[in-house]
Amino acid sequence: MASDTESHPFEPFLPEHAKVLFLGSFPPQPRRWSMEFYYPNFINDFWRIIGIIFFDDKDRFVDVAVRKFKLPEIVSFCREAGFAMYDTATVVRRMKDNASDKFLEVVEPTDVGALLRKIPECRAVVTTGEKAAETLCALFGVPVPPVSGYSSFKHEGRVLRLYRMPSTSRAYPLPIQRKADAYRRLFEELGMYS
Repeated sequence: MASDTESHPFEPFLPEHAKVLFLGSFPPQPRRWSMEFYYPNFINDFWRIIGIIFFDDKDRFVDVAVRKFKLPEIVSFCREAGFAMYDTATVVRRMKDNASDKFLEVVEPTDVGALLRKIPECRAVVTTGEKAAETLCALFGVPVPPVSGYSSFKHEGRVLRLYRMPSTSRAYPLPIQRKADAYRRLFEELGMYS
């Protein structure tokens, strides 16, 4: 493999009873991490959105003083809530030295089917950005849904929903509360929030 490619730095996070699989595109470079887990960039709002929805507290998973996320609390919450995590690419090439999906070339897409086999109770796959949605829809041969919408697809006898959600990156021009509202509706539709 060429030296200008990067392999995924994390193992898939697949709690046995996961109900939903979150897929981003690929982690940013390690220098941008505030923890060794998914959505590690401190200026990505994924964990703040989850805090708003489930705890009415955007800093529930944030250690503001040291500008890091609270990894043990995040992992514990994900296990309890039934959240699985990975990304749509296993190997990428960065066309520019930044975290933008626009400049990310997918060299090897993830075998999402293999992930789904390990989480038989999963009912939905959620992409957290345009690149992830396009990559996954191409893999499963389904149309790319509108932002905050879903397409249904079959995988080995299971009917699942493939959601395309607003990016949790601050580069995506939508206020955090509007993003949280969109994600809340997703959890309501899946019966994971009331």
